[in-house]
Amino acid sequence: MVVIRWILGAIILFVDWLFTPKGPKRNVEQQAKVDERISGLALYQFKACPFCVKVRRECKRLGINLPLQDAKRDLRVRNELLEQGGKIKVPCLRIEQDNQVRWLYESSDIVSFLQQRVNSTTV
Repeated sequence: MVVIRWILGAIILFVDWLFTPKGPKRNVEQQAKVDERISGLALYQFKACPFCVKVRRECKRLGINLPLQDAKRDLRVRNELLEQGGKIKVPCLRIEQDNQVRWLYESSDIVSFLQQRVNSTTV
């Protein structure tokens, strides 16, 4: 079973690399506005998880660079996800806003949240 997961994970990562989406071209001022809107966000993920790949691909399409936290290989990150988020489930978006932390699970919900966040700054 471990070998099958490894092979599938390698295929997922290869296809992701092969068909990497392009981000939008923005001027420095527009990108600064987008970067400001996504500050306080971090994506907790497993590298080869297909749902995490979905979220990372949308980040590329939107032209944003979220800090990525590897909850599979980093025990500290995994424990943080469990203790603060309530469960070890990825992808999970950590949203820090107004000195409060919210955890958003489900790839489709995360993608919608990011699209709304980025598109609200587009001129």
